[in-house]
Amino acid sequence: MPSSRGPVLVAMSGGVDSSVAAARLIGEGREVVGVTMKLWGGDSDSGCCSVADVDDARRAADRLGIEHHVFNFGDDFDAFVVEPYVEAHRRGITPNPCVECNRHLKFDRLLDRARALGFETVATGHHARIVEHDGRRWIGRGGDPTKDQSYVLHMLDQGQLAGIELPIGHLTKDMVRQEARRLDLPTADKPDSQDVCFITSVAGRETFLGSRIPLRAGVAVDRDGNAVGEVPAIEMVTIGQRKGLGVSGVDGPRYAVAVDVDGGIVTVGRAADLLCDELALGPMSWADTEFEGDVMVQVSAHGTPRAATYGNGVVGWHQPERRVAAGQSVVLYTDDRVLGGGPAA
Repeated sequence: MPSSRGPVLVAMSGGVDSSVAAARLIGEGREVVGVTMKLWGGDSDSGCCSVADVDDARRAADRLGIEHHVFNFGDDFDAFVVEPYVEAHRRGITPNPCVECNRHLKFDRLLDRARALGFETVATGHHARIVEHDGRRWIGRGGDPTKDQSYVLHMLDQGQLAGIELPIGHLTKDMVRQEARRLDLPTADKPDSQDVCFITSVAGRETFLGSRIPLRAGVAVDRDGNAVGEVPAIEMVTIGQRKGLGVSGVDGPRYAVAVDVDGGIVTVGRAADLLCDELALGPMSWADTEFEGDVMVQVSAHGTPRAATYGNGVVGWHQPERRVAAGQSVVLYTDDRVLGGGPAA
């Protein structure tokens, strides 16, 4: 286990959480250096990749009296986050860009760079905790249930967990902002980043994808195969989706229950048609060794955990649950600790 007293590189996104994370480590007497990853070279107005965010991180570092650097990981971001995001939509799979950014950039590329530069650990402003159990390290749920980010850190293993610090994980968001105001940090009242950082709120997902892949209209059919509507872009339809299916003149709401991108067909049905007893998962990432047994399962960043049993790559729900879109991250917990996770198959 790391001593947690050596030099630490703080990933400063330009938001209040990472600013306070740096401040807390400074308050502990640590040697702290801030770094902002330059990831996306295109337009950004809704996430943590804009030029303004780099400036905000630099201003926060200046206020704290620490060095601030910018690492350009744009090529890696394109290769491991943006291109897979586009390809997933082309194949009709639901991508998780924030998960892949954490997997490949923050806790792989940045962690490797930090170690090469002599830093003992990397710290971030994630709302999650590092907890120790049975002599091992785990990601635990954050102290603020409404901001918990443990879901997007499910891929971390023991080697990575040994080099990570999460200084604000036990705090609520209100506590973080209060501390930032007390320290007169320029990010104290900055709104939280929202949505996918490389897609602007003005242009939207359809414009972004449409400039990179052909978006094809599809037909919506009922469970008997009868055409009941049209969808403008089948590559953008997700399992469980209700809006935008072009379904009219039917009794009650209809949802996408199956998507055949190659065939250009979306099958629609009632909410009950989405229920299933099992969920097959793709390749799993584990915090430690593989686990089998009773777990709590979360299928979205802020979703409600559901009781299940995991074994042989399959989640068996204790009660029927809604179908999960292929590619969506499925995360297994026990006692608020992340055991691991993987994509829905």
